[in-house]
Amino acid sequence: MKAHAAHDEAERAFEEHRSFLWGLLYRLTGSAADADDLVQDTFLRAIERPPARRHDPWRPWLAAVAMNLGRDLLRRRRRRAYVGPWLPAPIDTDEPPSFEPPDPDEGPAARYDRLESVSFAFLLALEALRPTQRAVLLLRDVLDEPVKSTARILGMSEANVKTVHRRARLALADYDKRRLIPAPPRQRQAREALDRFVACLLGGDAAGLEALLAKDVRSLSDGGGEFVTALRPIVGRDNVARFYLGLARKLGGGHVAIRVLNGLPALILDRPDAPSGYAPRLALQCETDVDGLIRRIYVVQATGKLTALR
Repeated sequence: MKAHAAHDEAERAFEEHRSFLWGLLYRLTGSAADADDLVQDTFLRAIERPPARRHDPWRPWLAAVAMNLGRDLLRRRRRRAYVGPWLPAPIDTDEPPSFEPPDPDEGPAARYDRLESVSFAFLLALEALRPTQRAVLLLRDVLDEPVKSTARILGMSEANVKTVHRRARLALADYDKRRLIPAPPRQRQAREALDRFVACLLGGDAAGLEALLAKDVRSLSDGGGEFVTALRPIVGRDNVARFYLGLARKLGGGHVAIRVLNGLPALILDRPDAPSGYAPRLALQCETDVDGLIRRIYVVQATGKLTALR
């Protein structure tokens, strides 16, 4: 009877904090599929080995379990070779993954807000961090957790948290200099650039496409070794324009949908009759600079990266 009551208590606590945990783990790993698995692993840990002091709030304990599991996963991932550029898994962000407190009026004054902290630019910047640095930065600068609770969640001393946090911020200095928050004006700018990008490809307009690209534009494609794709970043206006115009001529069209993914508009292309070796589905997003020119193009094709898209 006692074990049954403990199970019910853990299940209620888990359901209450499931969304919080998923949002935290997605930001930690950049992977929707990994976040799904880690949330379930956290739930199993809560059932099998619940906290000794169950009258205390469950959320800090669940966060500690989730972050430990997530850091272990990141360490394993860093040891594995990845074919080509790695990109985060795209997710719909009409409603960004949340870990806001119950009362929105008492939200944290965080350095990075919910939407920016799921953007491709931010998640890629986090890849430069070690797992513990990544965890500390998320707790301190996204969740706005105090040093004391961050130390408790991660099993670290407060002095160590401060040191790791300082190093993590230094590693993100370049990102902070160039950061462009995905607010509505920037979303509109990115949508206009995406529409023009597609129009140029459909019309074979090389001059128009080059005029749309920043001089130092970079294109990153993540096929995970599963499909034919560029295995290195494509850099420079001429190279990027030639690559995409050639690809458009070779592959033709398909069913196109425009959705907001990770804070910015993105194109989802479905091609059930794609040539052998090419992805039947991909997500493409254009990130613009302050002048409205495309500075980054992200293309995600790996099947396991597209599981969160409806």
